[in-house]
This record gives sequence, structure tokens and C-alpha cells, in this order.
Amino acid sequence: MTAKTGVIALTRNAALEYAGSGIRINAVCPGATRTPMMALCAPNAEVEAQVCAGIPAGRFGEPEEVAEAVVWLCSAAASYITGVALPVDGGLASK
Repeated sequence: MTAKTGVIALTRNAALEYAGSGIRINAVCPGATRTPMMALCAPNAEVEAQVCAGIPAGRFGEPEEVAEAVVWLCSAAASYITGVALPVDGGLASK
């Protein structure tokens, strides 16, 4: 958790420093995402169900969902957003 807090602080500080130059700096904070590494942590449906029970959305995220958040942050649609740590975690950060 300390490392994540450090990354968020670095993101915010860098965003403040570079905002006047038109450079946007944000962080994406993914939650449990269906990846090969997650398959090692939840090797079967029973363990996956236990993990997902603690996620408000009730499921793992898909890598494409994280990628879509990154693409959106890089797009003109998010041109006035900087210094944000965007959770892509099915609501877990809101608990």
C-alpha cells in the first residue's frame, strides 16, 4: 500500500508541475483483473468466487476494460483531467 500511495503522490505532484505546459499526468489503478498472474492467485472457480465476493461488481475486470480506461485518459475527451488516480476496480476503492 505504501508504494501505491507513493505513486499517487508522484502523479499528483508531477501533474501540478507540468499542467501549465499542457502535459497531463494520471495514474490508472487496476483492481483484480483476469490475467495469467490472477489465474495463479485464483486457480479454480471456487477461489475466484471467494475473491469476487469482495468486489462490488462481483467479478474480475478484463484487461480490455483497463486498456479502455487508459485510452480514454489519453484522448481529447479527458483533456481537462490531470493528477487523477483512476481506480478501475469494479468499485473496490469505494468500499
